[in-house]
Amino acid sequence: MTNTRRTQLAFALIAALLLMIGFVQSWNVSLGILNLCLISAVMALGVNMQWGYAGLLNVGVMGFAALGGMSAVLVSKAPVAAAWDASWGRLFIAAVFFAATVGVAVLCYRKLAPGRQRSLALTLVIITGLALTRMFLDPAISDIESIEPAKTGFLGGMGLPIIISWAFGGVVAAGIAWCIGKVALGLRADYLAIATLGISEIIIAILKNEDWLTRGVKNVTGLARPVPYEIDLQNTVWFIDLMRWWHSGSLSTMNQPEQQQALKQFVIDGSSIFVKLCYSGLFAGVLIIILLLSIKALNSPWGRMMRAIRDNEIAAGAMGKDVTRRHLEIFILGSAVIGIAGAMLTTLDGQFTPTSYQPLRYTFLIWVMVIVGGSGNNMGSVLGGFLIWLVWIEAEPIGVWLMEAGTSWMDESNALRLHLIENAQHMRLFFMGLVLLLVLRFSPGGILPEVVSKQNH
Repeated sequence: MTNTRRTQLAFALIAALLLMIGFVQSWNVSLGILNLCLISAVMALGVNMQWGYAGLLNVGVMGFAALGGMSAVLVSKAPVAAAWDASWGRLFIAAVFFAATVGVAVLCYRKLAPGRQRSLALTLVIITGLALTRMFLDPAISDIESIEPAKTGFLGGMGLPIIISWAFGGVVAAGIAWCIGKVALGLRADYLAIATLGISEIIIAILKNEDWLTRGVKNVTGLARPVPYEIDLQNTVWFIDLMRWWHSGSLSTMNQPEQQQALKQFVIDGSSIFVKLCYSGLFAGVLIIILLLSIKALNSPWGRMMRAIRDNEIAAGAMGKDVTRRHLEIFILGSAVIGIAGAMLTTLDGQFTPTSYQPLRYTFLIWVMVIVGGSGNNMGSVLGGFLIWLVWIEAEPIGVWLMEAGTSWMDESNALRLHLIENAQHMRLFFMGLVLLLVLRFSPGGILPEVVSKQNH
């Protein structure tokens, strides 16, 4: 079977599964899964750029996704005027001292010869600079967090449309990736994995504890939407008329009181579906743009060079390629894509919850998507994003059904039966492992393996 044919069949199966969920469960559930599949596919593309293109083992996906989520807060929330009034002067001075510390440290590193003198100078500059920075920053933070901590207690954001945060999240993640890459990309693959995992945990710890920036564990709720609100649609004449027309066949068989009650329910259900469809359109647009750019980049001379570096760094270096610089490029690009997806996810949730960022959800699952779909293949990563998220969500209801069916012969009060049904949600881990095991056994390169044409040899 050709790769094109396999791709068509795989995505046709995903579409059939989503349609089945819509008919059997509900269209709200199906569209909710679709939206998260689209976001997961974008994250998987970011990881695929780093691993599939260049062989970089980034296990810090969670941290870059969280940076994207933080960006949604910093862009969309309105600034807290009282917090700025109470602290802007000290914040400005602290920022000046911090920038001066970085500048002087870089100057010392470049101008002084390696040795004890440079080490002592750098240590003195950093300690003095951070002490002066904290001298003004700490009182400013105390003032900010004391401003109505139950409601605000942070600086807020820029009050801009939240959709701008998608690009901003990519820029923030790319900037942090540059800092990490300059330090960690010289490490061996296993050490790079440990370093990125540790740095991602540091990022999450900062977001949890720096209340003045993101409200920490108190969370930021009520983020603005780029799509209409359900309650607004339910009170809009054109939407009510649309629902009346759409369900005209069902309404025509009812009397007047029944029509009014049914139409009200149709409008409520339809508003939720309409909002999810709007999100689907936005997320699909971002996914298509990133996918097309990824395919174009992979098939370009730059993409062939990246794969040559991935396959044999020593040979590529001998041919004059700057391996470290290229690794830094792809690390930044992949992290930026993950940051965009993180901002999209926070936009969909309507809130930023630092405690929700767990390695299982934001690192392990994304890596499984890339491996199962096919690393090095952009369409494979998209397929993996859809398939694995479908399995992850539907494994719980399927697990409950299997447990109920398998223990139906037992008495309803049987302790073993009750225990199995109560813990059926853990079946999702079993299903996830089963899918991964089957794919690695029968298609080690993933469902859609990387296709290498003759010109790429």
